[in-house]
Amino acid sequence: MSESTAGAPGLLDDLTADRALTVVRAPALPDAAALCRALAEGGIRTVELTFTTPGVLGHLERAATVEGTNLGVGTVRTAAQARDAVNAGARFLVTPDVNEEVAEAARDLGTPIFLGALTPSEVARAAALGSVAVKIFPAKAFGPGYLKDLHGPFPGLPLLPSGGVSEGNAREFLGAGAVAVCAGTSVVPPDTVAAGDWADITTRAARFVAAL
Repeated sequence: MSESTAGAPGLLDDLTADRALTVVRAPALPDAAALCRALAEGGIRTVELTFTTPGVLGHLERAATVEGTNLGVGTVRTAAQARDAVNAGARFLVTPDVNEEVAEAARDLGTPIFLGALTPSEVARAAALGSVAVKIFPAKAFGPGYLKDLHGPFPGLPLLPSGGVSEGNAREFLGAGAVAVCAGTSVVPPDTVAAGDWADITTRAARFVAAL
């Protein structure tokens, strides 16, 4: 096993068990630790904060020690961001594209990475660069059947659909072979996160998981 996938088995085990991770994009995040605990209570243990959220490195530091949560960071565009995120406590990295600079940084840091891809060529390149699971983005544009098509030439490759996945279609993506799905605003609406309504977040997470 390469250094870049050293933490991958546990992460993939949790993803496979929960079948979902949550992508958090919000204009403000009053308590990242409380958010992670609320999501875990609802059954989602893998949480992706993003560099589009102001002050994300501080949020990572405050939430990194929450037990029972796999905390990572997404929208990673540069090696410097990757290093800063891991130093702040991120346990995995996510990119919106096949970003070789970030993939190399993840390998050097020994940190699992989910590279974003869409076309078969991008999927193949992401897998070759060590992506633990390949994030298919934007998943809604092509639908669940596209994952089934991708598994023809890439049997057994973990695929993680993101973008437009909801309670109404998540189960279809799983049925098409997704290792898990990315839950977005249906679970963590930006306004609800900014308001710190953690009880509502727990309810939304539990409802999403139940729909799977």
